[in-house]
Amino acid sequence: MDLSYGVLWLLSVLLEDISSQGVYAPPTVRIIHSGLACNIEEERYSERVYTIREGETLELTCLVTGHPRPQIRWTKTAGSASDRFQDSSVFNETLRITNIQRHQGGRYYCKAENGLGSPAIKSIRVDVYYLDDPIVTVHQSIGEAKEQFYYERTVFLRCIANSNPPVRYSWKRGEEILLQGSDKGVEIYEPFFTQVGIKGETKILKLKNLRPQDYANYSCIASVRNVCNIPDKMVSFKLSNRTAPPSIKLLVDDPIVVNPGEALTLVCVTTGGEPTPTLTWVRSIGMLSEKTILNSGTLTIPSITSEDAGTYSCIANNNVGNPAKKSTSIIVRALKKGRFWITPDPYHKDDNIQIGREVKISCQVEAVPSEELTFSWFKNGRPLRSSERMVITQTDPDVSPGTTNLDIIDLKFTDFGTYTCVASLKGGGISDISIDVNISSSTVPPILTIPKGKSPMVSREGDTIELQCQVSGKPKPIIMWSRADKEVPMPDGSMQMESYDGILRIVNVSREMTGMYRCQTSQYNGFNVKPREALVQLIVQYPPAVEPTFQEIRQGLGHSVTMNCRVLRAYPTRVLMYEWRLGSRLLDKGQFDSQDYTEFTVTINAKEHYGTYNCSIINEAGAGRCSFLLTGKAYPPEFYYDTYNPLWQNKARIYSYSLQWTQMNPDAVDRILAYRLGLKQAGQQRWWETEISVEGNIKKGELITNNLTELVKPEPYEIRLTPINRFGEGDSAIRLIKYSAPINPHLREFHCGFEDNNICLFTQDDTDVFEWTKQSASTRDTRYTPNTGPTTDAAGSKHGFYMYIEASRPRMDGDKACLLSPVFNIAQKNPYGSSNSAYCFSFFYHMYGRHIGALNVLLRLKGQTNTEVQIWSANGNKGEQWHQARLNIHPTTSFQLIFEGVRGHGIEGDIAIDDISIVEGECTKVDQPATIPPSGVLGTLVHIWLYPIFLLLSVLSHQR
Repeated sequence: MDLSYGVLWLLSVLLEDISSQGVYAPPTVRIIHSGLACNIEEERYSERVYTIREGETLELTCLVTGHPRPQIRWTKTAGSASDRFQDSSVFNETLRITNIQRHQGGRYYCKAENGLGSPAIKSIRVDVYYLDDPIVTVHQSIGEAKEQFYYERTVFLRCIANSNPPVRYSWKRGEEILLQGSDKGVEIYEPFFTQVGIKGETKILKLKNLRPQDYANYSCIASVRNVCNIPDKMVSFKLSNRTAPPSIKLLVDDPIVVNPGEALTLVCVTTGGEPTPTLTWVRSIGMLSEKTILNSGTLTIPSITSEDAGTYSCIANNNVGNPAKKSTSIIVRALKKGRFWITPDPYHKDDNIQIGREVKISCQVEAVPSEELTFSWFKNGRPLRSSERMVITQTDPDVSPGTTNLDIIDLKFTDFGTYTCVASLKGGGISDISIDVNISSSTVPPILTIPKGKSPMVSREGDTIELQCQVSGKPKPIIMWSRADKEVPMPDGSMQMESYDGILRIVNVSREMTGMYRCQTSQYNGFNVKPREALVQLIVQYPPAVEPTFQEIRQGLGHSVTMNCRVLRAYPTRVLMYEWRLGSRLLDKGQFDSQDYTEFTVTINAKEHYGTYNCSIINEAGAGRCSFLLTGKAYPPEFYYDTYNPLWQNKARIYSYSLQWTQMNPDAVDRILAYRLGLKQAGQQRWWETEISVEGNIKKGELITNNLTELVKPEPYEIRLTPINRFGEGDSAIRLIKYSAPINPHLREFHCGFEDNNICLFTQDDTDVFEWTKQSASTRDTRYTPNTGPTTDAAGSKHGFYMYIEASRPRMDGDKACLLSPVFNIAQKNPYGSSNSAYCFSFFYHMYGRHIGALNVLLRLKGQTNTEVQIWSANGNKGEQWHQARLNIHPTTSFQLIFEGVRGHGIEGDIAIDDISIVEGECTKVDQPATIPPSGVLGTLVHIWLYPIFLLLSVLSHQR
């Protein structure tokens, strides 16, 4: 007996848990398509393949269910090689790509998640079809044996085209179609391998031992068998005894040396080739500059600069043999970066310059071209020539390019003075560079020191700081700054920074810049001696980093809340103060001891206790702040989007909508007293508002319904819903409702002509072989199957829409396509839940063509398990006109209607349907087959998950 009570208690807990979930449900997802698909098919029963022509519009829609409303995310991977999501995403139900290109093909994923269960993911592979213009190239093979005893001449015509799907080729000589074996002098084959750089399929036409009849016009036709209505493409080539590969000549020097600012013209001419080659210029590195002027074989570069230097090539191509190529180099004269250094006598350890010792002055520049560089030396403005005591040399260009040296042997007092080296280019046109070096008794090596009080340097994050090294000596060298404590870049991204005054200026200092910095003398513009160096320490202070920076807390009156603010990091850490404030009012303050957090508790006894609580944690560098928004506002409502048939119509120009929602976290704050409902037409400014009162407590997952009436057809409306409690108004939720086909919560009347974009909420069956297509006679292409399908819709309009099945390739005999209606709910007639509703169901169908298969209509009754029964069927050719079918149906529960099209044994088998109508009450003129199921075919169903519990209770009852 105790066990029986235990089981009953467990059952009550289970039912309570299920009840608490209400209408909350994890997401489900499926992908539907529209736009200009060539074909949609199932591949290996696991992946949907959508083929589309390049340049058309791809449109995929992700239909989701689940509550709360799932967030939708579209992602793409390149083909089937990887399932890893890319960073680029589209957060929208509909993915639309206009003018789709081949690189945009691949697998597209729709991912939906709402925080319940696992995310729902569906994918479809998009295959972009295209055919590029084919290209014919001609190659010649000449083999010669010794002493000319044997001579053979063979020509290969190679046809190449990029395509998807793979291209098929055919060859013609004049008007004659060439086939393998039709001419002994001709072979047609595919190469065993493809040359590097050649993309696409290749077909070779081999002409062996050229004959007079082989000199003719040849055509290569590339075809993808008209898939996606892609037409064949053809290219022609005239082969004659004058056919020859290109040859060219450059009418310029190599290399070409020019001065900046000059205009330069490169000329390339053809010296042979049939057909006449085309000429173009390319640059070895990068693209041609935008300022260049290209006219066939002539390339003009106006106002040339150093950036224009490089190798330029002229290429001639006539698709015979290999392209001809000639190149020339452009060198733009330049002189820059003049530097010097002084080297004391290397045979003495003393770095000073002294009378009687040797001293060397070195001068360096960067010169282009280096072979034109010349140096001149002057002393006190007078030319200086090389002598036994003053030796002028130029360093080996391979060791130290652009360098000259002046060696003064046995320095005398009379040698003191200003020495000048002048760098110039022989070609002229470039300004000389002069470098002055003073040699005197005051010329001394550098000394590097850190000024007093300049290390360590303390700065706050975000400030500008200057690190200083003081350099003395004459001349003063360039100072190099680098990090001394770690191998990391300097603030400008380089490993070393130059300074001419010894100061390193850092803007917007960050905490990562804390550490030791090394300043070091360089040899440039100073002494070529062992570098002097010094260290400067930088300390960057920053205010405390805290968490949470912001947190919203919702709580009702009469409850307590504890807020916690934690320090993550700070410098300095030795003095940390905290302050708690509500607005400007100080609540608490203190100093940290050993803990890294502070707490504050508030009891909410009045509305004045709500507001923003700020906790400031302070050190010398500033303050970090935790903010807590304490509010009694109710959470926003969650609109329910999965309502079956929320829209219905009772008047000609008026429609109604069943608005449903749940309340997010209804127990988080005080009880919801009412909702403020706002409504306005989309695009208008004025809101109409009303209040919806709430009795009792709202449970989590409880579905609330409010019927919106007197909505003007077909206007969309914006809905704003705001919960109200003792605190006041809570957070609002906004959604848009749109008029669509009149589908009622309790079916009275339904009409569908497939004119709306959502095709009256009809859907494709995921388990069939292919799908129904929305079409109008004005957009249908009848060139390939002219003897099947309708020429108007059921009303006689060429612009009206209908649904049809396409029997053309790749459809096979017996393939099925199923179109599912929305789910219709029937009105209950008595309190016991049974119903004997009768409905008149009618539709128009078109079955014209000598290969017509069958059209079947099935009634699916919804329950714990679905039951399907065929209620109407027709097959074979019914002539080139629309026919109407009318029959009574007697569903006992919610139901769907399924239109099943079956493909016949040929391509002239298109079947169409239009103008579907379901009206309450029997048809005035009954025309129904005997296959209609009797009333009550599907009785009351028991939830299958309750069976084990009932069985267990039965066993326990026997044991008792």
